[in-house]
Parts: sequence; structure tokens; C-alpha cells
Amino acid sequence: MNKEEQLKIIEEMQAVVEQMKLDDLEEDPSLADEMFECSCCGKTESLAGSVQYGKYRLCNNCVLLAETGLEIGKFKDVNELIKAMEDTRLEEMCEFIKQEEKRETN
Repeated sequence: MNKEEQLKIIEEMQAVVEQMKLDDLEEDPSLADEMFECSCCGKTESLAGSVQYGKYRLCNNCVLLAETGLEIGKFKDVNELIKAMEDTRLEEMCEFIKQEEKRETN
């Protein structure tokens, strides 16, 4: 698969994943306020546009990474993406801890 084909797939996936989020919000606007911790990036994100992959729930941004990566063959399953994002999750946890400590000292 050449770069041009990869870029086309990425553009298509961006549109599909964005539409998933919009569809979720249209069906149930309260999803915008329902939050969860993404199994991939570790951020607290809206349920709108999220997808459950086996035991993992991914936020809309990580769904884009997952679907694009699977389509262009960067990895064979979501588990590989979860492993690849370990540093990002750890950074997010550290940032959360720092913010909690700030709140406690104020």
C-alpha cells in the first residue's frame, strides 16, 4: 500500500469516526456528558463516538487510531495499539496525579 492509498484511508476513517460521534450525540445528547477513562490513551473522554473492543473501551480519537491502524496494516489487533499507547496512558496518569495534588494543596 503506497502513501497515497494510506492518506485516502486516513481521510475516509476520519470522516467515518467523526460521523459515529455525531450519530451518537444525535441519538442521545446526554452521551456528551457521560465520561469514561479510555483504555488506550488513559484520558477521561465522552462516551459519544467511543467503541468497545472486547474488554477495552476506546474514545473517539483512539477509535480513529485503531480503525486506521488496522486498515493500513500497522497492527493486527487492538491489543497491539493498547501496548503501543502504554507510555501515553502513563503520562496521562501522572498528569492526573499532579492535578489532584494541586487541588489538595489549594
